[in-house]
Amino acid sequence: MQKRWETNPPITAQAEKALSKFPPVLRQILYNRGYATDEEARAFLNRAVPIDTNPFLLLDMEAAIERIRYALEHGEPIAVYGDYDVDGVTSTALLVQVLNALGGDARPYIPNRFDEGYGLNLAALDSLAADGVRLVITVDCGIRSLEEAEHARGIGLDLIVTDHHHPGDSLPNALAVINPKRPGDPYPEKDLAGVGIAYKIAEALYQRLRPKTIPVESYLDFVALGTVADLAPLTGENRALVQRGLREIRRGTRQGIVSLAGVADLSLPKTTAADIGFRLGPRLNAAGRLDEAIAAYRLLVAKSVGEAAVLAQNLDNQNRQRQKLTREIQEKAEEIALREGEPPYLFFAAHPDFNAGVVGLAASRLTEKYYRPAIVCEQNEDTTRCSCRSIPEFHITEALDACADLLERHGGHAAAAGLTVRNENLPALIERLESIAEEKLASEDLRPTLIADMELPLRELTPTLLEHLRFLEPTGYGNPGALFISRGVTVAYAREVGKEKRHLKLKVTDGKITFDAIAFRMGHLRASLPSRVDLFYAFESNEWNGRVTLQLNVKDIQEA
Repeated sequence: MQKRWETNPPITAQAEKALSKFPPVLRQILYNRGYATDEEARAFLNRAVPIDTNPFLLLDMEAAIERIRYALEHGEPIAVYGDYDVDGVTSTALLVQVLNALGGDARPYIPNRFDEGYGLNLAALDSLAADGVRLVITVDCGIRSLEEAEHARGIGLDLIVTDHHHPGDSLPNALAVINPKRPGDPYPEKDLAGVGIAYKIAEALYQRLRPKTIPVESYLDFVALGTVADLAPLTGENRALVQRGLREIRRGTRQGIVSLAGVADLSLPKTTAADIGFRLGPRLNAAGRLDEAIAAYRLLVAKSVGEAAVLAQNLDNQNRQRQKLTREIQEKAEEIALREGEPPYLFFAAHPDFNAGVVGLAASRLTEKYYRPAIVCEQNEDTTRCSCRSIPEFHITEALDACADLLERHGGHAAAAGLTVRNENLPALIERLESIAEEKLASEDLRPTLIADMELPLRELTPTLLEHLRFLEPTGYGNPGALFISRGVTVAYAREVGKEKRHLKLKVTDGKITFDAIAFRMGHLRASLPSRVDLFYAFESNEWNGRVTLQLNVKDIQEA
């Protein structure tokens, strides 16, 4: 697919003067991100948070802390009820460990994706009550569990809901509902991940109880893992939390993360947000996608080197299996959705053989490949469970809200969501969603847009520039790393690399300067690659066998 390339407008004379103490390339990058004064730029580079982060600003935090405090003082069993993705697992691990460190009797509950589905369920609540639990705290789920909240109240369970997903029209009838996206909630950071909200509870408990246990900051490694893996924007408070969490990860004090880094062939002291997104996160997610997420939880809280090593290796094996399944489901989903030829405005593919744990990844691949919203589903005897991924032009959860009368349950964000629908309503759902998509997208130029910070000749790509770019970290969703365009470079060498020759390895030159370049998932371009090209890329270092080199991480290639 031909992508659109755009370049940010050049820095204004006024901003150029205000940022004159910074190097020229960094000046432009800072201006592109909205920092046009020296004070703003330094605050950004120092990861300062210009907002009030007092956890008691969150609605219902006071009530939640008082109820938790009562449970701690009276030895009541507490269940922390999480989700089966990385955000949910890290939230569960963080809060269980904090509560137990404060003298509590806390236990995890993470539902099985295949038997129980997402979020609170009635049978689980009955089981927890039968086991003597009197307080249930949800993390990363529960904001739309209205029936389940009423059931909890009816069987004598106190329920505290903490979630970061968008609320529905009504809130669950719980003892406390903590979600910065609640209407009227004054907490200034609206984009905390589920694990970020769990950390705010930990902060509030530490403020109120002032324990002499390990400092609350020691749990920020969980916050970094969950925030990055859940694609929460790396801006504002999230960016500061992830930066501090990366410092905790690099210290190597948590055995489970050390073992996970080992199977991922990752140097822990050099871990970045990108490493979480592409290496640690997928392995932690693999447990919940193929089997039970409690295995990822056990790894995160493991103390024994031997136990952690076995659990990490199992997750690595599951991740390889997950990759294979994703490719197979993507191919079958394409076949189903493209029966009529041209790509539709919305991809919808359901099949009984699809694995419910992997359909979301297949949907992501379809969205990336075709730049369309994609819904991929596992079809069971009575119901169909789907994962949805979307593009900026189409708010997928709003589209599902418009179909709520056809759905058993649904929820999510602008770019990702999940739903369950009874099979008799499936044809009507597909028809309505396709109609909504056509109405929203028919007038759009449906091609991905890549936005570069600036155009640069190869001679300006120096080790000093790379050091300056590191001040932008942690980068990721919401805070992209710097991207550049270099035009008219000569391809001196090209070959396919990796499994199935899916990637493209290049050497490019302007006649004086030569760089290695890697273009992931572009191996198919090798046969038609012109001799002179324009490159759209990130500038980075690459370490291989102890040798560090500079390279271009290519995002797109066009003929010069």
